[in-house]
Amino acid sequence: MIPDRLEGAEWLERPQVQTILAALDGATGKTRAVGGVVRDSLIGRMREHADIDMATELLPVAVMQRAKASGITAYPTGIEHGTVTLRLDETTVEVTTLRQDVVTNGRHAEVAFGTDWVADAERRDFTLNALYCFADGRLFDPLGGAGDLINGRVRFIGDAAQRIAEDGLRVYRFFRFSASHGGEQFDVDGLAACKEAAEELEHISRERVGAEMLRMLALPRVATTLALMDRLGLVRLAAGSVAALQRYEALGGQNAAARLAMLGRDDLAQRQADWRLSKALIAQAHHIEEAAAMLRRGDTGWAAYRFGEDAVEGLAVAAAEENWPPEQLAELARDMGRLPVAPLPVGGADLAARGMKPGPDMGAALAIMERAWVESGFCLSKDALLERIFH
Repeated sequence: MIPDRLEGAEWLERPQVQTILAALDGATGKTRAVGGVVRDSLIGRMREHADIDMATELLPVAVMQRAKASGITAYPTGIEHGTVTLRLDETTVEVTTLRQDVVTNGRHAEVAFGTDWVADAERRDFTLNALYCFADGRLFDPLGGAGDLINGRVRFIGDAAQRIAEDGLRVYRFFRFSASHGGEQFDVDGLAACKEAAEELEHISRERVGAEMLRMLALPRVATTLALMDRLGLVRLAAGSVAALQRYEALGGQNAAARLAMLGRDDLAQRQADWRLSKALIAQAHHIEEAAAMLRRGDTGWAAYRFGEDAVEGLAVAAAEENWPPEQLAELARDMGRLPVAPLPVGGADLAARGMKPGPDMGAALAIMERAWVESGFCLSKDALLERIFH
């Protein structure tokens, strides 16, 4: 049964949200919550710190005036497109005036403001994202999005090719939502339109593509989706990576950096350039792969010592890539869990206190003690380690 209202949605019951809605005539329906926060509340899958979006019949200037009069801070973050960001205490809401596209050209569109809620819904991407919620929790679902959502169908609004022509990034969003909300089942018409457009997406900024791909790589299940995208030329996968990704998912893995490492460990620099990924994320992917390599050799202590939490992901990656039997994975996990991993309790100052000068000899001495420390299972005392050098 498709519900006709939201029940018990924390964000909607929040006093700050109700204050914002009251300031913008939410009681009469002139302002309503919209999009992801409504969608995911409806199926009980709210993310922590999820964005709260609202649509309104009020013009942007009126939104800012109403907010100021109610003690709500307003920022004209996208006022030329009808968007104002409101903040009350720790709650932030993005409010956009109802729009209807006049001229579209890829990502850029000329819009007209209005009061037609159906027209506003029709300019969105998928039916499951065209869901609105009144201040009292009642749903407004002009395009049947709730039924598609509950049935796990990711369906373009209207003509799929036209929606993609308006914004090519919707190809990537189709695959992401099909993975996150469609059980990796793909609407026939939507998939056909994406295939047709796959070779015409070079104009999309790398940052926007990268943002979509990172959200995709952090989902619980995405291997089947990535395999299909690989066949369409939307992503490059290393040989054998799909089966490894499926095994990684079966282990409960859903770490974006780990999946990056598994997509092609020798291709991380190119992915960083293609998707404008952060250096920190690429470094984490390298660490996970290095930890996995150590674990393949049986160097559990070194993996834990060098890479900490990334070694846990490295263990899952190694098990998935090598197709380890469950007993082998469980044994290594127990070994890692028992290790009292701690930093090396001696340093250069301890060696200098005993008369050793900084230089190659000190570096070699620290390396000897570090190896002894790790191979002892992090159990040797400071004095015992120094005895390795000064005996």
